[in-house]
Formats: sequence, structure tokens, C-alpha cells
Amino acid sequence: MEEMEVTSWLTLDAIRKSKSAEVVETIGNLQTGHSKSVFLVIEDDFLELCYSDAASNTLRRFEDRDEFEEAIEERKSDDGEAHFSGNGDKDLDEDADEEDDEDIGDGFSVEDETDSY
Repeated sequence: MEEMEVTSWLTLDAIRKSKSAEVVETIGNLQTGHSKSVFLVIEDDFLELCYSDAASNTLRRFEDRDEFEEAIEERKSDDGEAHFSGNGDKDLDEDADEEDDEDIGDGFSVEDETDSY
């Protein structure tokens, strides 16, 4: 892996928005956190654009696809996304099934009401 410091987000944006760039994964959010990583492929180059508001911005180039995918998984675990990657929309489907069985009135479920206080 090669790494280079980049002083401006505009430089990273120009690389990301180039016509030959294919964005593979975006991890993190600068509005809710301090960093965002954008993984992309340009021709035969596997790159990570690291945007940060707390540290220096970097451009990383990986040797091959395996090293690239390993970095994506590492970044997901650092950001906390790895726990959700296999789950998908599982919670949404379970919630939809539960709504059919509950008798909800005035915002409360019958199951929420207790007989003893």
C-alpha cells in the first residue's frame, strides 16, 4: 500500500468524480463522524480516498484487489458497520410482521399495558 497526504477535499473530490472512477464503497460520514473513506477503482488502480476533519486527508493505493477488499472490511469494523453487513433488512421484515399481530390504539400497544403498578 502506498499513501500520500492530500491537503484539500477538492483534490479528493476531483479524483472521485473523474469519468473513469468507479466507486465501490463509501464508509463513514463527515456529518456524524470525523472521517469518511471512499473506495474506488480507476482502471487497474485500487484507491481509498480518506476525508477527515480531525486529521490529514490521505490517498491510499493498494497493490491488488485482495488488499483493497481487506482494507474495506477493516474500515467497516473501525467504523462499526461490520456488525450490520450480513443483516440487511432483516429488522424491517420482522417489524412488519409484528405490526399485523398487535392491537394498537392511541399510540400504545395492548401488550405495553400492565395490570399492576
